[in-house]
Amino acid sequence: MSKSATVTPPAAPPRTARTRALALGVLASGMLMIVLDGSIVTVAMPAIQDDLGFSPAGLSWVVNAYLIAFGSLLLLAGRLGDLLGRRRMFLAGTGVFTAASLLAGAATSPAVLIAARFLQGVGSAMAAAVSLGILVTLFTEPGERARAIAVFSFTGAAGASIGQVVGGLLTDALSWHWIFFINLPIGLAALALAVRVLPGDSGDRGTGAARGLAARADVVGALLITAGLMLGIYTVVKVEQYGWVSAHTLGLGALAAALTGAFIARQATARTPLMPLRIFRSRGVVGANVVQMLMVAALFSFQIVLALHLQRVLGYSAAETGLAMLPAALVIGAVSLGVSARLIGRFGERNVLLTGLVLLVTLLVLLTRIPVDANYATDVLPLMFLSAGFGLALPALTSLGMSDAGEEDAGLASGLFNTTQQIGMAVGVAVLSTLAASRSERLLAGGAGRAEALTGGYHLAFGVGAGLLVTAFVVAYAVLRRRTR
Repeated sequence: MSKSATVTPPAAPPRTARTRALALGVLASGMLMIVLDGSIVTVAMPAIQDDLGFSPAGLSWVVNAYLIAFGSLLLLAGRLGDLLGRRRMFLAGTGVFTAASLLAGAATSPAVLIAARFLQGVGSAMAAAVSLGILVTLFTEPGERARAIAVFSFTGAAGASIGQVVGGLLTDALSWHWIFFINLPIGLAALALAVRVLPGDSGDRGTGAARGLAARADVVGALLITAGLMLGIYTVVKVEQYGWVSAHTLGLGALAAALTGAFIARQATARTPLMPLRIFRSRGVVGANVVQMLMVAALFSFQIVLALHLQRVLGYSAAETGLAMLPAALVIGAVSLGVSARLIGRFGERNVLLTGLVLLVTLLVLLTRIPVDANYATDVLPLMFLSAGFGLALPALTSLGMSDAGEEDAGLASGLFNTTQQIGMAVGVAVLSTLAASRSERLLAGGAGRAEALTGGYHLAFGVGAGLLVTAFVVAYAVLRRRTR
């Protein structure tokens, strides 16, 4: 094949403030579409089950197929973005996700929907893995970068709450098919604009791809880490079915750990490692990823367990639950977009992160006292203001997670940061949901009513989540360094 057939000339690098703002809008829209898709599906699950005839066990794969593909491919996609071009990877991922959304919306059988969800996960991983890498190379001035990260973080934090509202409204007003069809105009618009405004890099000019292929990029390492992550996430999401000490969980968990260990050993000796171990020399990168894993696992108790309490104990509908959670999204938006960048510029990422974690610990501790017959106006709504901790912690943590990544490793750092987020989410779902269910079952066996038993289980999940956040605070305080401003 001729050289001209393999080289794609990149778009001119964005130089004006307007063009950079458009590029940020493209990246944020892509992230919003991915996050919305993750939360919007949960609201429509009953309708999907009734229409397509899913079994209760099979229905979980509407979520699991996406989660396994997304979480296991982020690291690989991030590194390939460094080698082959982050702009190229973002465009390909957005295209795959958009096409898979069309397939999911048109699905008429469980098998087709599950396959489409897996492909959505693949496309999401390709786009999300390089988004932060593009962002930090696009905004190099500290103040601009802080504001851009705040916008990007807000779309991720608020998207879950907005997705619950949109999912309920679309499912009730039209049908569950439209929760996927809504991605089509967003994806096509993002693709059309991304071609014009996203910056090219060495991979887009062909030199990165040629260098990676000429050096025989680490295919063995790619297979090891992808298999290890895929098997590990599968094991975690099936814990609720098999239990933590079952042969299924322990056996597959050990195999996943062995594959991951072999990958790390491979990276220490490979000529062109998929994940150069130099990235772990940065205390900021390592500490931020550990804190994020703990924080995301804990915050499952706020985003999901509180929603379950509103529906199963207080009797809210799906749309009412989404609206009840909407004030949290508004508070997160006001803080992350309005003040977080200025606070980070004045006090540093570490101090802003610690402050956000304190607010979030307070939120979950207070939720452990939410009564069975809670009144929304007096017992729930005031707590929504403490979700401001999201708006402080997420931008600061994202900035720290990308702090020491050079341009050649920006995609890898972005993929790693997103991978730890997905692992934290999977572990949080498995641990907190299992603990809550076990506690509720014990209370029911002891003679408690259904509402009291569910509330007791949710209280335990909130308490464990608060403990994880306290651990995250300790790690952040001990590991992350102050930065001179």
